[in-house]
Amino acid sequence: MYWYEEEVKGLEKKRLQLIDQPSTLFYGSSTIRLWDTLYDDFKLFKPTNLGFGGSTLAACSWFFNRIVAPFDAKSIVIYAGDNDLGDGRHPEEIFIFFEQLSHQIAARYGEIPCYFVSIKPSIARLDLINSLKYANNIIENEIVKWDNNWKFINIFNKMLNKNGYPEKEYFQPDGLHLNIKGYALWKQVIYARLLENFHAELI
Repeated sequence: MYWYEEEVKGLEKKRLQLIDQPSTLFYGSSTIRLWDTLYDDFKLFKPTNLGFGGSTLAACSWFFNRIVAPFDAKSIVIYAGDNDLGDGRHPEEIFIFFEQLSHQIAARYGEIPCYFVSIKPSIARLDLINSLKYANNIIENEIVKWDNNWKFINIFNKMLNKNGYPEKEYFQPDGLHLNIKGYALWKQVIYARLLENFHAELI
């Protein structure tokens, strides 16, 4: 995991420079890291951006104690998993990393509201779409089974066109990362789910 070290150190330094304690942690891969409007989009929830480029669910678990645990979070939003699949991992391995991360969060924070954003479909990884669906399904089924503080946010279906393929208008030219329209869609969907559990303790 040494290749993430510089970005992880940057996030540690950023935490030390914060004046106000954030309430909602957005944690995960470059889809989170590149969300330039995140602070304005989720201002009501007092967010901080803890994304780091190329991160996998495995890396999110590995660096949890350094990046996430030092915060007194009131809720956590997680997006990661497509890089795990891109690296050749099986969906069931991703599920194991998700479970490991959920146990770490429970040990540190108890039953605060937690959200897993479904792994997005993308043009660049169209060949992995069945694996993406499988990974999403087993994680969502587990969250439904828990019936506790975890919620699954299905962004996958909303990013498909009428033919069932990733909608080109949501992506940058690389076919992998989101553009302004993509982030606008994500904001709309995620904001609505966060608002369902919104309570006075978050502000």
